[in-house]
Amino acid sequence: MLRKIASVVYGVAAYLLFLGSYLYLIAFTTNLTAHSVSGAPSLLPLSAALVDIALITLFGLQHGIMARPGFKRQLTRWVPAHLERSTFVWTAAALVIVIVQFWQPIGGDLWNVSGAGRIALYAVSLLGFLIVPGVSYLTDHYELFGLRQVYEYALGRPMSKPQFKERALYRTVRHPMMVGFLIAFWATPHMTAGHLLFAALMTAYILVGIYFEERDLARVHGQVYRDYQARVPKLLPLGASAAHIQFSSTPEPRPGKRS
Repeated sequence: MLRKIASVVYGVAAYLLFLGSYLYLIAFTTNLTAHSVSGAPSLLPLSAALVDIALITLFGLQHGIMARPGFKRQLTRWVPAHLERSTFVWTAAALVIVIVQFWQPIGGDLWNVSGAGRIALYAVSLLGFLIVPGVSYLTDHYELFGLRQVYEYALGRPMSKPQFKERALYRTVRHPMMVGFLIAFWATPHMTAGHLLFAALMTAYILVGIYFEERDLARVHGQVYRDYQARVPKLLPLGASAAHIQFSSTPEPRPGKRS
């Protein structure tokens, strides 16, 4: 019983840390914090850029390595399978906080919109940030962040595996969550050289991450996913068919998680 309680506490704490880090990221990219992406520089541009590149690279490596099936199998030798996803969430959320805390702004305005345009661009950016959690509910929000796994373990149920089906925004683009991030990062009324670097690095991370995620999904779901790739665009909603897609949960002896 104590082990089950500890697992639930671990999973819920990871989720709460994610929520806090996500709100922190929103405040950082929309310049609502004292230390923001477009704040006052404290290092020379080259030194700041090297620090920032290192931070995003560390974040990308964590996501890329921990999301791979081989790493997951190795991790479950040390961490119970039902805590593997929560461990990923713990690590990812902590690294988001590290990025925000240690990011080095770089001066130089590319644009700085005022008035109604400023409000509109902030609204678009916040819409992008809202798309991300909204889309997660179209798949399985609680599985994605590790809560379903610890809940099922606490109740003694077999852990669920996401299955490939039809639904909502996934009929328009294959990665609507990533579209939300791209909108959030690029739609800013104040684009400095530092914000441009942040948006460019995160875009590169997203594109690389999508490549590996799709490779894993094609391996897991086979021809059904390859057919989906052929008819639904990756990021830009151009030429999508009426196909639909979702992930629903069905009992399986081991969890199947997405990166």
